[in-house]
Amino acid sequence: MVIFQDNSNGERFLIGSTVKTDTTDKWEDGNEYPIKYVDVSSSTHPFYTGQEKVMDTAGRVERFKARASKAKK
Repeated sequence: MVIFQDNSNGERFLIGSTVKTDTTDKWEDGNEYPIKYVDVSSSTHPFYTGQEKVMDTAGRVERFKARASKAKK
């Protein structure tokens, strides 16, 4: 069992996994489990939330949208 914590919103999930981690944390049941920090989970991914959320800080999304609009013309 491994705790997965979403860096975007702090949501935590306890699921079975073979991922290797260096740290542990306490879960709601009082036991300590390995913890893995992730940037996107089902609680923040646009497919599951139904909301578009720009997570790109380098401007890649904007450049893609600009190219896509040019291609439509």
